[in-house]
Amino acid sequence: MLNYIWASLILIGLLVAGLLGRFTGDQGVITAALEMSKTAVMDIALPLAGMMMFWLGLMRLMEKAGLLHFAARALSPVMRRLFPDVPRDHPAMSAMIMNLAANMLGLGNNATPLGLKAMTHLQELNPHKDTASNAMVTFLAMNTAAFTLIPMTVINYLSAAGVKGAYQIIVPTILATACTTLTAIFVAKALQKLPMFRIRPGEGDSPLASRIPGTDPAAPAAEEPPAETPRITARGRIFLAAILILFTGGVVLELAAPSLRQSVLDATGLTQVIRSAEQRAASAKADAAARAAEKIKAAEAAKATAPATGQNTAPASATPAEDLSTSGLIRRLMDGASGVAIPLLVIITLGIALARRVKVYEEFVEGAKEGFGVATRIMPFLVAMLAALAIFRSSGALLLLEHVLTPVLNRVSFPVELLPMALMRPLSGSGSLGILNELLARNDILEYLKYTAAIMFGSTETTFYVLAVYFGSVSIRKTRHALAAGLTADLVGLSMSVVIGRLMFA
Repeated sequence: MLNYIWASLILIGLLVAGLLGRFTGDQGVITAALEMSKTAVMDIALPLAGMMMFWLGLMRLMEKAGLLHFAARALSPVMRRLFPDVPRDHPAMSAMIMNLAANMLGLGNNATPLGLKAMTHLQELNPHKDTASNAMVTFLAMNTAAFTLIPMTVINYLSAAGVKGAYQIIVPTILATACTTLTAIFVAKALQKLPMFRIRPGEGDSPLASRIPGTDPAAPAAEEPPAETPRITARGRIFLAAILILFTGGVVLELAAPSLRQSVLDATGLTQVIRSAEQRAASAKADAAARAAEKIKAAEAAKATAPATGQNTAPASATPAEDLSTSGLIRRLMDGASGVAIPLLVIITLGIALARRVKVYEEFVEGAKEGFGVATRIMPFLVAMLAALAIFRSSGALLLLEHVLTPVLNRVSFPVELLPMALMRPLSGSGSLGILNELLARNDILEYLKYTAAIMFGSTETTFYVLAVYFGSVSIRKTRHALAAGLTADLVGLSMSVVIGRLMFA
């Protein structure tokens, strides 16, 4: 399934780019794909390597201190039901618990290294090394659901945008992520029983040969004859011809006079669609810039008037008067809970490890050595997925999909203003964050839609990114029903966000 989706993103993106004239240039699909490929390695994978080293080193200390074993035993009744194929005392169980706990606390990217470590341990139990096991699929589905107790990231963005009562989305987000998580688990368990998603005997790189008496695992494998290139079927020829014809049309529009493309866009009504989208984006950008300028002016005015009062100015750390309210108290409690979670974990781990005479420095370094290797393994998967998403988005295909789905969403009372968020959230974290900030900056939409957009952002994850990183870290090529489970959970999470947002804030 993933092969077809990945190819569709690129093919549709290139065909739409040919129609809209976005092959080349600063906003072209090629530039976007190359820039995103660079971002995948330089801004995602390499920084992730540093975090991986820190968290894997800390997990090594937790393992030596006995904390992982304690956590696994405490939660084993629940985890055993969710992951019956994983032994209770296996390191994978405790690693999964740590990852899920980090997601609940809203630790964001800090949860990723813990999840990658869990996938590594699950791969140790997997007899089919290139095919995702049932436990892997269930664990990844739960990660795409990302059950959260403290959605601090989205709360901070709401507060920065000046939305009142930002902490009112905590309970709605918990409810939405609970629905998403339950859906992810149910769908993953249900789909694994279907014949089309079952692991067939002999599928994957089974290590059974290494356990057969009389065989030498270290012996070089016999050279296999080169696989024959599959022949193109009649249906494949028709598909290939259609793609070439459509692409040729894009090339003609690219080489012909600009008036020809403009006449085609006018005839299809796409000119108005693109123009209205560009106007919305420009308006939102202008509103955001105006708000930022107002904040700067207000800060400068406060600094200018403070000495003139003749009173001693309060220190920067003083608590503002409005923070004495109930919402201010809740905010301090939530900020404090998120802020002390990691330091508390480090202190407890180091304290117990030292009390048990563990060589903390040597063990930390030993665990951290795995971090860079994991980061290099996920780079090709990240580049492949993010480059395809960049082509699809920059071509204008996402804009056209939004235009096509608008009438359908109007019939089911789904707010059209939130459609870009719903489409972008499973695809791109940075893209959906940009859409969220754009919605928060707009003055022409209702306040409850801003709350709903925040709930949508906090109740789902970037499914394609999670799938690429987690399975890429252990070289899984056959993902089975993982994508279907993740996208189904996203659909339920987005729908529940709209329902809960309308009930609580409309």
